Parts: sequence; C-alpha cells; structure tokens
Amino acid sequence: MAVLMLLILALAPGLAIILYIYLKDIHEPEPISQLAVGFALGILSMILATGTTFLIYENIHFDQESFRDMAIKAFIIVALVEEASKFLFIRGVLYRNDNFNEPFDGIIYSVMVGMGFALTENIIYVFNGDGGTALVRMFTAVPAHALFAVIMGYFLGEAKLEHKHTLLYSLGGLFFATIGHGIYDYFLFISFVPGLWLGAIASLVIGYFLSQKAMKMHQEASPFKVEE
Repeated sequence: MAVLMLLILALAPGLAIILYIYLKDIHEPEPISQLAVGFALGILSMILATGTTFLIYENIHFDQESFRDMAIKAFIIVALVEEASKFLFIRGVLYRNDNFNEPFDGIIYSVMVGMGFALTENIIYVFNGDGGTALVRMFTAVPAHALFAVIMGYFLGEAKLEHKHTLLYSLGGLFFATIGHGIYDYFLFISFVPGLWLGAIASLVIGYFLSQKAMKMHQEASPFKVEE
C-alpha cells in the first residue's frame, strides 16, 4: 500500500498538468497518440540528460558552497543539459509532425516531453525519499518543468507557425527555458545562505504568470479560432 501511495503521489502532479494543458488546447486538439509519443520522448530525454550529467559529475568536482560553482552547476550542468535534451526531441521529432499546425502546439508538445521527463525523474526521487519528498516536489519541481516547457514551446510555436526567424526563435526557446531553469535551480543550490531558497519560489510565481500569458497569446493566434 505504501508503494502504491508513493507512486500515486509521484504521478499525480504531472498527470494533472497534462490534463490541464490538454484542455487549454481548445481550437484544434492534438491526437492522443501523438501526445503519448511526446511523453515517451520525454522519458528518453530524461535518460539522456541523466547519463550526460553522470559523466560530468564523474570528472568535475563542484564546491557546494561556491556561488560561482553553483552557478555553473545550475545553468550549464543541470539546466542546459536537461533543456537541451528535451529540445533535441521536440525540435528534432515533434516539430516535424504534420499535426503541429497551430502556435499552441509548440506548447502542448513541449509540455508532454517535459512531463515525460519530470514524472520519470519524480518517481526516482520519491522512491528514494518519502511522502514528504513527493509533496514538496508536487508543488515545486514538477510544475517547474511544465513552466520551462511552456516557455520553450511558445518560441517553437512562433518559429514554425508565425513565419519568424525559425532557427533564431527555436534557439530562443532553448535559451529562455534554460535561463528560467537555471535561476530556479541556482536559488536552491545556494541554500547554504539561509532564506535564498525563496528566490526559487519567486521564480516559479513569475514563470506561472509568463506561462499563462504565453498560452493566451497562442490561443488567440490559432488559425482554427472561430471569430465571433
């Protein structure tokens, strides 16, 4: 029973986010099968990122009480590696899919990959921790991955459907998702300074409002929107 409860706690936040984003795709919903592909690619991206960071940690030592080392760890070793792993599958596979035919699709496919990544990671953390770990991550790490995904997906939707500088906007999505991710992690990594972890919470609040704005803009830009 305890194992089942931990599994439910590990999966619940990501599944709730998936349902929320799916219901936001109001003009031309994506095929469930294609969303499942995105989720599976997210699992692969997590495996790729984990393997990459493992190799880095095996060869590089970080001073856990150094602001500089923690910045390198937050923005490059964790944020860039993880977001680049997701970006590889979103831009390399899902972006080419014929169902990617409105700006919001950039967001929903990015979130599917992000949740595949986040839920796989969450299961590992929760089963190596306890119910307390699950509850903390339910309101922090898992939603954070969704916010980073919305940021990346916004720019990918712009790149493909709004006929803007495709490569520039695509890489812009990777860049801003990495920056957001890095800021969030950096405040957690410098927790040796009391109270600075609140910066991570503040970054999530800001990310939430930016994500809501991004989703609203792409809903309004849909070519399938019926004018009243």
